[in-house]
Amino acid sequence: MTNDTTQAAGEASPSRRSLIGWGGAGLALGAAAAGGAVAMTRTGNDVDPAGAETGAAVAFHGAHQAGIATPVQDRLHFASFDVKTDDRAEFVQMLKDWTAAARRMTAGHAVGEGAYGGLAEAPPDDTGEALGLKPSRLTLTIGFGPSLFEKYGEKFGLTGQRPEALVDLPPFPGDNLEKTRSDGDLCVQACADDPQVAVHAIRNLARIGFGKVAIRWSQLGFGKTSSTTPDAQTPRNLMGFKDGTRNIAGTEPDRLKKFVWVGEGEGPAWMTGGSYLVARRIRMNIETWDRTSLQEQEDVFGRDKGEGAPVGKAKERDEPFLKAMKPDAHVRLAHPDSNDGVTLLRRGYSFTDGTDGLGRLEAGLFFLAYQRDVRKGFIPVQRSLARSDALNEYIQHVSSAVFAVPPGVLDKDDWWGRALFSKEA
Repeated sequence: MTNDTTQAAGEASPSRRSLIGWGGAGLALGAAAAGGAVAMTRTGNDVDPAGAETGAAVAFHGAHQAGIATPVQDRLHFASFDVKTDDRAEFVQMLKDWTAAARRMTAGHAVGEGAYGGLAEAPPDDTGEALGLKPSRLTLTIGFGPSLFEKYGEKFGLTGQRPEALVDLPPFPGDNLEKTRSDGDLCVQACADDPQVAVHAIRNLARIGFGKVAIRWSQLGFGKTSSTTPDAQTPRNLMGFKDGTRNIAGTEPDRLKKFVWVGEGEGPAWMTGGSYLVARRIRMNIETWDRTSLQEQEDVFGRDKGEGAPVGKAKERDEPFLKAMKPDAHVRLAHPDSNDGVTLLRRGYSFTDGTDGLGRLEAGLFFLAYQRDVRKGFIPVQRSLARSDALNEYIQHVSSAVFAVPPGVLDKDDWWGRALFSKEA
């Protein structure tokens, strides 16, 4: 990222001497730097055509937040935060500061006045590890958890603003959830093609929010396991099978409207154009899986391992004949035809986090799914899978969270969560 400090026309040049904003380590900027070859605005449901180009910048402004229907990047840094302040004004200012930083980082610029060249007696505005790196299609997506409304509803003026669809997920059979790696008052999903760019983004938001929020848990991911670009090769998960063959594409506005974006009147006004995110950390018992016969592996999924074709078919994208699969096959149970048409937009990533202390890899899938309503989306599908999916012998859900993801930031005067925290909301 460049150490660019040019200000938009008519915008006052900041002074670092005030040493406010940016979590006490610099000055909050209200707008992105001018210049650059990429227009940083998205319209409607369209995906930025530059979005699939490695190294390019993805538009930050738009009707919907980037990082949902955007072509899926190669790397993930997901962070869940707990709120540490009771001061509404302080929290709102942090959201504004976060938005200003996100606007600059997604454009490939350093935060504030950058990592060097400023006041020697003050900490730099940017941590510096992304200097010289391309934007790498960085997207930053924010969401608000149920606990934000439970714990801070009255203090932050959010009484009556929790959407009915933002429910606490029920316990599912087989869950073994780690409390310290689940839930959170808010989250930020950073996706990029360069892992250092994604980590840099979360690190700087955490620094800006110091004293107002603290990271509750985070997850690094690699090797996207779903694609929102149907012309791209379908990724494989750590079990070696193609995943997300029939995922919703970012170029399918009708399906996005039907299954992903919250419509007008479907809850509080501040969620119109937003979505609901379910994040689940799924541990894979890959050592057991690796000793399982190929036939059983293919029976478990309901697809062949090479081409990814459904049982009895020749090509990956052939329409599956569900009754040809075993009754407990994963594809059969997860398919929309088995769930009254329910369809989720997935953006999952693989992970490996060392070992579990018993000589086995701590590895699996970090599952991310967006939908219009969790009650009609993830919950009924997961109930079906948890009850009888053959894959359950080889996996276990170990962390879980759900978030309300507001619509996009429209322009340089807008900010994350404005409609929720405005007096009119």
